[in-house]
Amino acid sequence: MLVSLAAFLAIASDNTLSRAEMRDGWRLLFNGKSTKGWHNFKEKGVAPGWTVADGVLTCSNPGNAGDLLSDDRFEWFELSLDYRLTVGGNSGILFRVQDAGEQSWHSGPEIQIYDHRDDVNPQKTGWLYQLYSSPVDATHPPGQWNHMRVLVSPSKCETDINGVKYYEYVIDSPDFWQRVAKSKFAEHAQFARAKVGSIGIQGDHGVVSFKNIKIRPIVSRNNGSDMRAGDWGSQTP
Repeated sequence: MLVSLAAFLAIASDNTLSRAEMRDGWRLLFNGKSTKGWHNFKEKGVAPGWTVADGVLTCSNPGNAGDLLSDDRFEWFELSLDYRLTVGGNSGILFRVQDAGEQSWHSGPEIQIYDHRDDVNPQKTGWLYQLYSSPVDATHPPGQWNHMRVLVSPSKCETDINGVKYYEYVIDSPDFWQRVAKSKFAEHAQFARAKVGSIGIQGDHGVVSFKNIKIRPIVSRNNGSDMRAGDWGSQTP
């Protein structure tokens, strides 16, 4: 009975915001009940390959899912979410995605989500695909929930997995564009050029689940420093 009660309380607290989070300007991108606030890349609705059950958003049929994009668009932000892979699962979180071009990744940089342990794929979970990597691996195995934090701000960008920082970079810096020039993204003129865009979830490579998708828009001061959205009010371009 105690285990069941603990599980119930955990589910009940998912996809909600605490008072502190609300005060700091956080907002839910996934309400735990539906795909409201999302659409497929270059489409108006959401394909049936994406399902919602028990407070979890799942790409349950990658053959009929496609990439999801948030209806709202963001410039600077802090993103927080939980994900769970199946064996061999493959997905990714993209940002500043445009509803244009042939693929979502032609415009939006992607943080890899991948069951990489038994594969020689050079891109691992948490890495900014083909741009920034990390020598650490803090991921839990398939079937277990992992927590991802993504910061995209004027002063710095970083990715954390399960509380462990993977790397730090400055978007639009000379180093960033030098790395882009050496990657497959160099042939896509729109890549990382837009200052404002959707949050994307890749949905065509494997079965993967998500919950607690939250975002805190960040307002940039003229001097380049960052302010919490809760300090100046939420910024939704």
